[in-house]
Amino acid sequence: MDDQNAVSALGALAQDNRLAAFRLLMQQGPNGLPSGDVAMRLNVPPTRMSFHLTTLERAGLLIARRDGRHIHYSVDIDAMRTLLAFLVEDCCGNDPSVCGFSPSTISRPKNAV
Repeated sequence: MDDQNAVSALGALAQDNRLAAFRLLMQQGPNGLPSGDVAMRLNVPPTRMSFHLTTLERAGLLIARRDGRHIHYSVDIDAMRTLLAFLVEDCCGNDPSVCGFSPSTISRPKNAV
């Protein structure tokens, strides 16, 4: 991951509705939720939530898949791991374990950017 991709991902998360949606979708795992369900659970108008979910998808943090008339969103776990690895890769003289991370918990996926 390069600086620009990290800035894009972190910028997408730097808004209260998007952060709440991301955290909700993290709880749901790989199945995710339809955008309307995310909007309802977070009490955000559906059109506004669609905008926020699209922003997170464009930043590479979510995966969208169409199911009939609905779009299901789920967290791109590999992208999240890549972002976390990027953030802590230089931690404490290149020893992430000092920060409480083990190399296995933040290791970059094989297809990381």
